[in-house]
Amino acid sequence: MKRQLPKNVRQIGNVSDSSKIYVEDYVDTFFNQLCEKAEREMIGAFLVGETVQEEDQDYIYVYGAIRMKELGVKGKDFAIGEHVWKDACEKCKEYFGDAELLGWFIAGGEQPLEINNNITKIHQRYFSREKSIFVTKNTRDKEEKFYIYKYRDMIECSGHYVYYEKNVEMQNYMIATRKKVGFTPSEIIEDRVTKNFRNLIREKNEKAEQKGHSRLVYGMSTFLVLVIVVIGVTMLNNYDKMQGVQDTINALSGEKPKEKEDETIEVFGDNVISDKPDEGQETITQPDNSETANPDNTETTIPGDADATNPDSTETTQPEDGQVEETEPPIIQQPKTYVVKKGDTLETISREEYGDVTHVKAICEINGLEDGNLIFIGQKLLLP
Repeated sequence: MKRQLPKNVRQIGNVSDSSKIYVEDYVDTFFNQLCEKAEREMIGAFLVGETVQEEDQDYIYVYGAIRMKELGVKGKDFAIGEHVWKDACEKCKEYFGDAELLGWFIAGGEQPLEINNNITKIHQRYFSREKSIFVTKNTRDKEEKFYIYKYRDMIECSGHYVYYEKNVEMQNYMIATRKKVGFTPSEIIEDRVTKNFRNLIREKNEKAEQKGHSRLVYGMSTFLVLVIVVIGVTMLNNYDKMQGVQDTINALSGEKPKEKEDETIEVFGDNVISDKPDEGQETITQPDNSETANPDNTETTIPGDADATNPDSTETTQPEDGQVEETEPPIIQQPKTYVVKKGDTLETISREEYGDVTHVKAICEINGLEDGNLIFIGQKLLLP
């Protein structure tokens, strides 16, 4: 059966060679664990997998690793005994069936290993077929290098792939040998693909919740700012109307409006009217007993009326016998008032009292109204 290319992969380095190396994620994890244990001594392992050729492209899949029983080290040279190779072949058949040993791995040293004659000879002895691989990883910066055996030489690869799949064989080997290797995992090894998928879904859900919360806060803040702006504009536009309403409320509650600093008095015909709405009208009359006689025998008029003489004003004359004869002062007619009812306007009041609407302006002037529409129920209006 033709092997399908892995779909869930992670690229390491620049994969540009004709032979592409795929390392399963559990094997990559096993490499890291061996590297952590290799701080005191060099540790080796055999690589398990298969090589697939499709047209002009070679695919090397590494889906298992078996730790070497022992790795002989003498200076910078290594040695793999026959008993070590035999033990690896037995474990490969036990855990991985008919899979083949297609390379080897060495972890240890602060600096990456350099290919030398010793490494090349060991590789040619046990992995003489082409497309076999050698991997090294140092303990200082965890840098790893991949080499592929081609044309009787070790050629370094510029990159490889790490892929994820349900690797039951490698899981079983890691569980069975963890005590011997010295690993004490806190839980049974889970399916890596499922775990990664769950973590990915969890991260997406958390990001979606944070994004939704941020949108809600932004929307509420925008709405609050908009409400404040609308309220402010409305208050500015209705300031004058609010002042008028406040005056109306004060009038209905019986509070007197503030007195004006300069009081004006207007004269309409024979009547003198003050602009004080709550104190009634104020009239100016001649005193009842005048002690000063008019030597020129002229009529006395109301001050301020420069255009016409008051015919009803008191006349003081000098009789022949020298006695001053006083007459009673005339009674000044009080202006007519009108109490505003519900539904009244100045036009309806003028029509009701005079039969037409021509007196609206006069009513406004006599009552000191700047806005003829601003009247309220119970208000007393002076009628001209």
